[in-house]
Amino acid sequence: QVRLVESGGGSVQAGGSRRLSCVYTSTAYCMGWFRQAPGKDREGVAAICRRTYYADSVEGRFTISQDNAKNTLYLQMNSLKPEDTAMYYCAARKDVLVLGSALNPSKYDSWGQGTQVTVSS
Repeated sequence: QVRLVESGGGSVQAGGSRRLSCVYTSTAYCMGWFRQAPGKDREGVAAICRRTYYADSVEGRFTISQDNAKNTLYLQMNSLKPEDTAMYYCAARKDVLVLGSALNPSKYDSWGQGTQVTVSS
């Protein structure tokens, strides 16, 4: 399994920006960011599996990137909205993934502990 440690969460006003970081112990076929708001299911936000994938709700506002030299995955979040408030998790999947499943949380086998992002209006 891959060990993952997220950081960068906090409170921000609507329209602001935040960058999340996730340090990992080894590379994987897919790495992604997921989020879970209270009372809601965990959902995929962005992933890198040989190419990038984004949820419709964040397309154009969030950018996922990876620096393998630093073993770090990033999520740059711009134009934040109150509905972006959630616990954000970094995840990894070692094995090849079928195209179209990159944002499905059930396909990932290693998870970080999460970092909270709160966006106030």
